[in-house]
Amino acid sequence: MKRNIMILVLILLAAGAVIYNQAGDDIEAVFLQEKPLPTETGAKAGLLAPTFTLQGFEDKETYSAGGPRDKALLINFWASWCGPCQQEAPELNKLAEQYADELEIYGINVGKYDNKKKAQQFIQDYNLRYPVLTDPKGDVFEGLYHGQAFPTNVLIDRNGVIQEIILGAPDPKDLHKKVAKLVKE
Repeated sequence: MKRNIMILVLILLAAGAVIYNQAGDDIEAVFLQEKPLPTETGAKAGLLAPTFTLQGFEDKETYSAGGPRDKALLINFWASWCGPCQQEAPELNKLAEQYADELEIYGINVGKYDNKKKAQQFIQDYNLRYPVLTDPKGDVFEGLYHGQAFPTNVLIDRNGVIQEIILGAPDPKDLHKKVAKLVKE
């Protein structure tokens, strides 16, 4: 009985060595089947994020989203009159600083529902430390992301896949946990 167990163990070790030698640096891929990327685009968790390019609110640079990127992305749709947007602005600043190497944040002011002067005041009052973009007609918010509430936060991984869409301001601790998970993926 012991002899049979020893032979089985040796066979398993030999098989493991052969697999390891054949796989080389890609050994993880042999055992961990990566989930294929989605091919469909849409405003829903598990789909590729819709592509857009918007202009910066004050700097007039252009910013794009959609497709693979070096860092995860948090898109925050907001309006200056929105109380929950005002509450979460300091938390977004903290996240922008804490995860500067792993996360980009785009604050998108939806001009269709806001006043430009009040939006500028909001940016100054909260000293936003991440790019603020303008969606003057709401084309990205309504047309691409089917936005319904302010704030709306869209968490997108490095592959350009939406991981979660959060309507309303989440609890700060929950948001930090979600972002920590996002940047690890």
